[in-house]
Amino acid sequence: MIEILTQAALDAGQAIMAVHKAGPNVSYKNDCSPVTEADQRAETIILEALARNFPDIPVIAEEAVSNGAVPEIAEQFFLVDPLDGTKEFIAGKDDFTVNIALIRKGVPVAGVVYAPCRGQAWTGEDQNAEKLTVSTEGAIEARHAIRARMRAASPVALISRSHCTAKTEAFVAEHGLKDCVSVGSSLKFCLLAEGVADIYPRFSRTMMWDTAAGDAVLRAAGGRTLDCSGRPLAYEVKGEGEDALANPDFIAEGMTA
Repeated sequence: MIEILTQAALDAGQAIMAVHKAGPNVSYKNDCSPVTEADQRAETIILEALARNFPDIPVIAEEAVSNGAVPEIAEQFFLVDPLDGTKEFIAGKDDFTVNIALIRKGVPVAGVVYAPCRGQAWTGEDQNAEKLTVSTEGAIEARHAIRARMRAASPVALISRSHCTAKTEAFVAEHGLKDCVSVGSSLKFCLLAEGVADIYPRFSRTMMWDTAAGDAVLRAAGGRTLDCSGRPLAYEVKGEGEDALANPDFIAEGMTA
């Protein structure tokens, strides 16, 4: 499965980069968040690949949900964010990603994160996490195993580039986190997974599709993502509408024991 998900993400990334080079046309959804034709093209590519290869597994995808399409969910389902970090994409930055994850009984068990502008991708499944080097044509050139690290004596904290809040700043101060790096999109999970950072506190709204793929990579690399009660972040759809797909506040981190 992970190879199929990876190829779908790479194909979607090629469509995104075509728009990136031409310059995106930006519109706004009902919640005032931006969307471009790159989001829509990438999601179409991913949904077609998932339907072709896994027709019996339902898919929750960001742009489809924005248009009112929320499928009936069983014990396992896919979560898709075709372009995480749309604000970074529009601003011409390189920290935007393609995200595909498989959820089983509330747990992200397989995930792919692809950063096409950086030529890097990360995968996680069955306690195996890898970082891939990807060519400008979307071909995998190299791959190597990655593991999260034990927290450093001077931990490196990752902070959302676009969604840092007063609560986040208070957490950073309370825990003496002096080395903070601002990063967009799900790349924060991947940096934890490859052992170059230690903690990512998030105290502003995220949706399940924003985090599931990166969370899958991090868990496969030996890290974890906990809600504020200390329980593993659960991907369980309860209720109706987009609010049922929102995450609680959480803290993602590398190895702790």
